Amino acid sequence: MAQGKRISADIGADVLHSIRDMGAAARQARIDAGQGQATAAARLGVHVQTIARIEAGEPGVSVGHMLGLLALYGVCLRLDPPAT
Repeated sequence: MAQGKRISADIGADVLHSIRDMGAAARQARIDAGQGQATAAARLGVHVQTIARIEAGEPGVSVGHMLGLLALYGVCLRLDPPAT
């Protein structure tokens, strides 16, 4: 598991992959906007290390921070409910 906060739940590889994908999408959107991590951090009101952790796909990052960064750059998420 990546460094940073540990999570107590044992999450599967598919969830970890989704977290990494969200981080990569946030990073690409920030780069496409021509902004650095420091600017993103200032706009979101977090430390620059939080931006780095989000973009690295660390699973212990706050969901609010992750979603805030995605929203900041207009990245939309689509959630698919489990198949029944």
